[in-house]
Amino acid sequence: MTAGTEEESHTRQGEYAKVGYWEMDLDPERLRWSEEVSRIRDLPADYTPTLEAGLQFYHPEDRPIIEAAVRRLKETGETYDLELRELTDEGEVYWVRTTGVPQYSDVGEIVKISGVYREITAEKERQQELAEIQRKLQMSNQQLEEFASLVSHDLRSPLNVAKGRLELAAETCDSEHLAVAERALTRMEALISDILTLAREGKVVDAVEAVALSELVQESWSVMDTANATLEVEATRTVQADPARLQQLVENLIRNAIDHGGDDVTIWIGDFDGGLYVEDDGPGIAEPDRETVFESGYSTARDGTGFGLAIVKEIATAHGWEVNVTERTGGGVRFEITGVETE
Repeated sequence: MTAGTEEESHTRQGEYAKVGYWEMDLDPERLRWSEEVSRIRDLPADYTPTLEAGLQFYHPEDRPIIEAAVRRLKETGETYDLELRELTDEGEVYWVRTTGVPQYSDVGEIVKISGVYREITAEKERQQELAEIQRKLQMSNQQLEEFASLVSHDLRSPLNVAKGRLELAAETCDSEHLAVAERALTRMEALISDILTLAREGKVVDAVEAVALSELVQESWSVMDTANATLEVEATRTVQADPARLQQLVENLIRNAIDHGGDDVTIWIGDFDGGLYVEDDGPGIAEPDRETVFESGYSTARDGTGFGLAIVKEIATAHGWEVNVTERTGGGVRFEITGVETE
């Protein structure tokens, strides 16, 4: 391929992909670039560039970065791949991505450097927008947790006073109203706890570790009031997860099975490639309600807070997982958490 043909090929490729191409001979120093580079820099197609002039397009704060990168490439052959700002004649800022690689002679000397050049202003703006959204979301989550913690603390004090007074009243008074009041206070305590948990569990999981699912399930079962329920563990894999949050997810699904399936319900917990499941032989969940059950406050149990499955959904989402509910083969309900890294 001749030099002219090669340059025409680079030009056609650049026009198609909106990527510019440049190259520079070192002895004598001579710089060339494709029409796409001239277009991005708003220059005539026949503009004759020089290295010094080319560097002047970069933002004054970024110019030392590209100058140092070109110098190192000439001296050592170190390649570069940089995202830098440039300026228009009117002083407007735009972003480009530029790369540089050496080309060697037959005796191993660097005789030419070349690279690609592309405008990435729209990409950088999207990145900055996403970063700002993530920053605001993180701040919102932090404020929500702080608010939930404050409310939880402020509510628990009068709640404890009410429970204490109720116990004193029970010593001198035998009334069915006291039992109703005790159930109401217990439910309020559960609501406070679940709301605080919901505020915390929605945070994105930053770090995971290998967790033996069967061991975690057995540990959860051992510390819960499971009445006459039966547990069948069918898990053999380890999963990559935040252990504390995964345990919360499992315990909420066990509690949900007992609350809705009865004290003698049988619960199966196992895993499969890319996921885990929790199922029981209780009454199941009607198909129209299978999306609604994950909404905060939704519950069909008399004493349920309606936050248990909402917390399960939040924990799954924070890990990047998905949770779905379907019917168990043979009757009952099956929850599947997918997108899990399993081994």
